[in-house]
Amino acid sequence: MSDLDSVDRTLLRLLQKDATLALAELAEAVNLTTTPCWKRLKRLEETGILQQRVALLDPIKLGLSFTAFVQIKTINHSKDWYHNFVETVSDFAEVMEFYRMAGEYDYMMKVQVADMFAFDKFYKKLVNSVEGLTNVTSTFAMEQLKYTTALPV
Repeated sequence: MSDLDSVDRTLLRLLQKDATLALAELAEAVNLTTTPCWKRLKRLEETGILQQRVALLDPIKLGLSFTAFVQIKTINHSKDWYHNFVETVSDFAEVMEFYRMAGEYDYMMKVQVADMFAFDKFYKKLVNSVEGLTNVTSTFAMEQLKYTTALPV
């Protein structure tokens, strides 16, 4: 990240706000012509800093307004179990984020579904798909106070 100059950072900030900006618009915003701007974008992609350009969807308008945070404790910490667990959970479309944690719980995930019924269906699928879960605790978001995908670059 230390190799990024102010132009790179500006490009990244602009793309985080609107990934549909045309190359000419980006170049103009950073006072470059299109070729050097394109080369910078290409370098940011090749180094993995710029991973992908996506559309952000409104979960409420899609009927997916129920957000749950699931914390998991397990008795099994073997390499094989871990890889199986990660692979299994990664296949669940409802899981938006998934972390291995330090502290009281071993894993945490953010789950996005339509309602409590859909969450219960997800919960049953989770606990029946993975052996060795000793505690699965869920909390539910009442209100989203901040949400961003933009990193502070």
